[in-house]
Amino acid sequence: MNTKELLKKVRKIEIKTRRLSNHVFGGEYHSTFKGRGMTFSEVRQYQFGDDVRSIDWNVTARYNEPFVKVFEEERELTMMLVADVSGSEFFGSTETFKKDIITEIAATLAFSATQNNDKIGLLLFSDEVELYIPPKKGRSHVLRIIRELLEFQPKSKKTDLTQALKFLQNMMKRKAIVFILSDFLTDDYQHTLKIMGNKHDVTGIRVYDQREEEMPNVGMVQMQDEETSELIWVNTGSKSVRTSYAKYFSERTAYFHSSFRLSGSGSIDARTDESYVKKLLGYFKQRG
Repeated sequence: MNTKELLKKVRKIEIKTRRLSNHVFGGEYHSTFKGRGMTFSEVRQYQFGDDVRSIDWNVTARYNEPFVKVFEEERELTMMLVADVSGSEFFGSTETFKKDIITEIAATLAFSATQNNDKIGLLLFSDEVELYIPPKKGRSHVLRIIRELLEFQPKSKKTDLTQALKFLQNMMKRKAIVFILSDFLTDDYQHTLKIMGNKHDVTGIRVYDQREEEMPNVGMVQMQDEETSELIWVNTGSKSVRTSYAKYFSERTAYFHSSFRLSGSGSIDARTDESYVKKLLGYFKQRG
């Protein structure tokens, strides 16, 4: 993709996703995540109507009268977008690849955060950390993130979410809003995700294609594994082949849902041929 084409594509995504974030997600994002970061400000004497849960018992004991802790909302939140750039993201049975949907969702979330005057960072991963962009504010920073999502060429085609989560855990010292965008066709990340979920506000957005759920019966076809580049002949007419294919997908899906639930994190399923707008809005409203 030459520079002119890239800029045109970035502009197209900006127009589409900015409109969404301005008119649809701006308010929802703010009401969902405002007050997630609260900083201690001061203590003052208890007044009638104060929440008893905010009483500072140490100060109360010292002065023999009730004092409450006063908190103020942190003006600034940090959002980290953690995007899968492994080979399987280049799959799509329609004109849209999983990678395209990941880019659009990430851009929409980034513009929503910008509207809230939050910082946004990006981490691209395969089976290693491919790129890390530290959190910053502003439109030009968001456009850089979109450019990377569009044109970044990963060194590896494989997937290992655990490596990305460990890296982020080391980098992010303060609580952050973390969105992980992937097809989650990987496993062994449950333990690391649980540690991550204890500190950060994590949401997994699983982007998948309808053809990954169910293999169509079209006889003998040659397929390529996007992560290993291996070419193999597959008899799609075989019921057992189609059953094991569907079983693999449903197992990965179940693992995704149970892992995020056990870690206290949120999860969203976004199929490439369905509206991710409805899915995101529903999620924000449910959490708000």
